[in-house]
Amino acid sequence: MATLKIFSPFDQSLIKEIPFNTAEEVLGALDRAHRLFHDRSQWLGKHERVKILENIIFLMEERYDELVFQSAQEGGKPLIDTKVEMDRAINGVKLAIQYIGQQGGYEVPMGQTASSVNRMAYTMREPIGVVASISAFNHPINLMIHQTIPAIAVGAPVIYKPASVTPLTALLMQEIYDAAGLPKGWCTTIVCEREVTEQLVSSEKINFMSFIGSAQVGWSLRSKLAPGTRCALEHGGAAPVIVEPDADRKEMIPALTKGGFYHAGQVCVSVQKIFVHESIMEEVLEELDGAARSLIVGDPLLEETEVGPLIQPQEVERIETWILEAKKLGAKVVCGGERISDTCFAPTILLNPSEDSKVSTEEIFGPVICLYSYTDRNEAISRANGLRYAFQAAVFTKELNVALDTVKKLNATTVMVNDHTAFRVDWMPFGGRDQSGLGLGSIPHTMLDMTREKLMVIKSAVL
Repeated sequence: MATLKIFSPFDQSLIKEIPFNTAEEVLGALDRAHRLFHDRSQWLGKHERVKILENIIFLMEERYDELVFQSAQEGGKPLIDTKVEMDRAINGVKLAIQYIGQQGGYEVPMGQTASSVNRMAYTMREPIGVVASISAFNHPINLMIHQTIPAIAVGAPVIYKPASVTPLTALLMQEIYDAAGLPKGWCTTIVCEREVTEQLVSSEKINFMSFIGSAQVGWSLRSKLAPGTRCALEHGGAAPVIVEPDADRKEMIPALTKGGFYHAGQVCVSVQKIFVHESIMEEVLEELDGAARSLIVGDPLLEETEVGPLIQPQEVERIETWILEAKKLGAKVVCGGERISDTCFAPTILLNPSEDSKVSTEEIFGPVICLYSYTDRNEAISRANGLRYAFQAAVFTKELNVALDTVKKLNATTVMVNDHTAFRVDWMPFGGRDQSGLGLGSIPHTMLDMTREKLMVIKSAVL
C-alpha cells in the first residue's frame, strides 16, 4: 500500500505516515456522494444542517489547542498566527449558519403581456450537486472551512482533498464533522496522488470544483473538468502597494511588515511589490529595514516566533536562487537575502530589482519584499498593473482624491486604503482576476456558487 510521510517543515522530523486513498476508494466516495445527492429522501433539512454546524463549532472550540498545534506542526505557521486562523475558522462556520437563513428566491413578475397572464413565478435555490474541493497548504484549518462548510450548509455532498504536505489537520477536522453528527458521505476527506485527483475532478458526477493553489495546477485541472462542471479557482498574486509622500509611516511600517512576512510570505495576497515615492524612499527603507530585522524567525511551535519556516527545503533553495538572480540584475539587498537554515529564510528587503527578474515578474511566495522608487504615481500604477496577476493591492495616502483615483486605476479585485494587502474577513469578496483566479471565495459567495437557481411558474385561472 502506498503511503504518505508528513514532515515538520521546521526540523524535517517525521510527524506521521498515513496511507494514500486508492483510486477505487476515491471513486467509491464519489459514487456514494452522487447517490446521496440524487436520493432526495437522504437530503438534510436546513434545521438539521444548522444543528450539525452548531455542533462543529462546539467541538472546534473544545479541541481548539489540539487543532492549533496540529496545524502549526505540519504547516509551519507560528502559533500566534495559527490561533488567529483558528478563530477565523470558527467564525466562518457561524457565518455559514447565518447565511443559511438568507439564501432565498424572489418573485418574477408575470402578466405584463397577454401570453403571461394567469401566472405567478418564484425562484428558489437548490444545492448544485457533488462538490470536489482541492486545497492548498498554507491555511490548513481555514481552507477546509472555506471549501467544505459552505457545501454542508447548502446541502451539497463534498469530497475534500487537502494539500499532501498538510493532510493531518483536515483528517482531524473530518473527525470533528463526523462527531458533530454529519452523516457519512456528506463530507469525505481523501488523501491521494495527483493522478487520482484528476480522475476525481474530471468525472461527470462532479458538479462543482473548488480549487485553491498554484495557477499552473488550477488552470490545468479546470481544463479537465467534464462539460457542465462549474468551478472557482483561487491562485496567487504579487500584491502591489503604492506609497505616497504623505503616507502615515507610523501606521504603515507595522502593516507592511506584517503583510509581507506573515507566514513567511506564503500567502496569496502577501505584500510583495512596494512602489515608494522617491522623496520618502530613504525614510521608508530605514524604518522597514529595522522592522524586518527585529522579527523572530524559528520554530513555529514557540509562542515568541513571528516568522516560521518555508513549507519545504526546496522552497528555501528556490527563493535563494531568485535573490541571487535579482542581485546579478542590479538589486540591492537591504536586509536578509540568505537562508538561516535548510528550512528558514531571513526576512528580506530588496531595493529596485530589475523589472525582468523573477522577484519582479512572479509571485515570490516567501519572506521577500521588493521596493521600487517612483516619481510619478501614474507610472507606478502602470508598473503595478504590468503583471498577468491581479488579486489584492493597496495605497497609502492621506489625500482622499489620490486614494480614490488610485483605487480606480489599480487592476485588482480589492484595493486597500492605508492597510496591507493581506487583510481579509470571511464575508467580503475575495478572489483573483486575470491569471490569479476565477470567481469569489467568501463564505456567502461560496454558498451561492454551490447552489443553483430554479424557477417555478404556476398557471391558474384564479390568478
